[in-house]
Amino acid sequence: MMYNKLMKLFLSVFLTVFWNLSFAQTDLNTLKVKDIAPDFQITDHNGVKISLYEKLKAGKVVIVFYRGAWCPYCNKHMSHLQDSLQLILAKGASLIAITPEQNSSIEKTISKTKVSFNVAFDSAYVVMKRYGTAFKLNDFTYKRYKLAGIDVEESNGNTDHMLSVPATFVINQDKTIEYIHFDENYKNRSTVAVILSHLK
Repeated sequence: MMYNKLMKLFLSVFLTVFWNLSFAQTDLNTLKVKDIAPDFQITDHNGVKISLYEKLKAGKVVIVFYRGAWCPYCNKHMSHLQDSLQLILAKGASLIAITPEQNSSIEKTISKTKVSFNVAFDSAYVVMKRYGTAFKLNDFTYKRYKLAGIDVEESNGNTDHMLSVPATFVINQDKTIEYIHFDENYKNRSTVAVILSHLK
């Protein structure tokens, strides 16, 4: 028990100290509220093909980018979204989560969070790059993540060391961006209350 507490403390301190070293200085979000949201086509973990612009015909779309099953803050956020999913759906909106983790890792996220909405593996980081959330871990930070028990290569199924800045976008039916939550501090996430306030 004491060992587990010490490991959690170590991991928390480690991630805080090295967070600012993890970002490449390019490809970060330049989208703004009222911009036209980039369209995308992606396949979710169940093999369902998703088109943003097609989904918008039925109502607003909430897009959430997350890092992976290994991230406790991501799991907590996903759980909160699932807990309030019916409130989001009641507004006529739909929810899509996008991640750089492969489907086998997505299954771990679903097991932990019980999410029932669309979760999609952005295998070539196409959507992440269009929305400016993609960044590459430098070697220094990658090695320290692995030392802390976080294997990005195993989670993502490649050696690219790409992650997504946790971010939330609410897209209007006219394809404009209604709301953006983009914070390089992985601990800060959009709240369900704020998301709902932009689904009126």
